[in-house]
Amino acid sequence: MFEPYLAIRVVMMPRDTNPLGSIFGGVILSHIDSAGAIGARHEVAKAGGALPFLVTVAMNAVLFKEPVLVGDVVSFKTRLVKWGRTSITMHVAVESERGAETLQVTEAEVVYVGINPDDRTPRPLLPGSS
Repeated sequence: MFEPYLAIRVVMMPRDTNPLGSIFGGVILSHIDSAGAIGARHEVAKAGGALPFLVTVAMNAVLFKEPVLVGDVVSFKTRLVKWGRTSITMHVAVESERGAETLQVTEAEVVYVGINPDDRTPRPLLPGSS
């Protein structure tokens, strides 16, 4: 089993709330997307590839388990799920620290593709996988 990588840690603020006072799901999704990309870049570099330009192609199996509240310290931990030639799939687990309690609040799988920044065509993530 791969060790999770802490990609982002953020305190949730009042500006991110919905009318019920909890954090908008879209705010969490945005952080998941960023965390997954950071984790993917980390995995590519660890495997010997150059830091890639990544685009999100799919966000799969998003599960909101618990609400996130203002003041929660939220951690976005990533884990490699699958390699492709030009793609990488990451699992993102979202934990919320609320006082002495740590809650598993959300999880998702996100697929990224490495691209050439000039023409936005897919490019291999690792050397020798042309």
